[in-house]
Amino acid sequence: MREIKFILPVILACIPFICSDGQVNSNNLDLVFIGNSITQGDDPEKDSPPASSSEYIRTLRGVESVRFLNRGRSGYTTVDFLPAAGGELLNAIFAVREFHTDKSRQLVFSISLGTNDSAEEGPKGSPLHPEEYHFNLKAITDRLLADFPGCIVVYQQPIWYSPNTYNFSRYLKAGLERLQSYFPELQALVREYSQTRPGQVFMGDTRAFGYFKDNYLTDLIPESGNAGTFYLHPNKKGTEALGRFWGDGIYEALVLKRTGKGF
Repeated sequence: MREIKFILPVILACIPFICSDGQVNSNNLDLVFIGNSITQGDDPEKDSPPASSSEYIRTLRGVESVRFLNRGRSGYTTVDFLPAAGGELLNAIFAVREFHTDKSRQLVFSISLGTNDSAEEGPKGSPLHPEEYHFNLKAITDRLLADFPGCIVVYQQPIWYSPNTYNFSRYLKAGLERLQSYFPELQALVREYSQTRPGQVFMGDTRAFGYFKDNYLTDLIPESGNAGTFYLHPNKKGTEALGRFWGDGIYEALVLKRTGKGF
């Protein structure tokens, strides 16, 4: 098994992130996590990757305070989060407006969607082709940037699941392959936004997929399914690990914004 490494290069840890334009004191962070059941966790406030990520980021150099809002929704896809009337994104935006009331704090959206999009059958809209996933995530991001102009958006790459995953939804090997076809779309979106909205959209974690593939027996929950025991959701150890992966992704995005070094 590969040894997990969470420490970013020393140069990143030595750069405080106060924005040079003076508009936002980004040492104080309001983090909003958008995702599915993996984001939601067993207890959204205490036992979830957002909770672990926020706790971890509080320990990093230059960070003064961290608050977080967990908007993970079990079974949800990018289709569920499209900015349509009655859609989950508008519910999330309403919640963010109540949460992010101090505009001197840096608002960061951490988005991890795609697991349910990749399923062969079950979740809303699935299976989504890569170009559909790209289109939906762009629509979500565009709305967040429009409603919260000073925000940062960080894409967290979805994590590995076993190729026999089949609960009330059918994922299987084809779903896992489809999930990985989304990864280049995330990178493409970051490149696109680097031209249209420089310094606002970043790629976060890309390492957790490989980590969970190598460590699924110790970090994912064994679940009974229609194709045998499958592995999809992190256990307590995996939740803490994923939180640190996401935390490093968010921290690096803040440093990149501060230094002006985009994608």
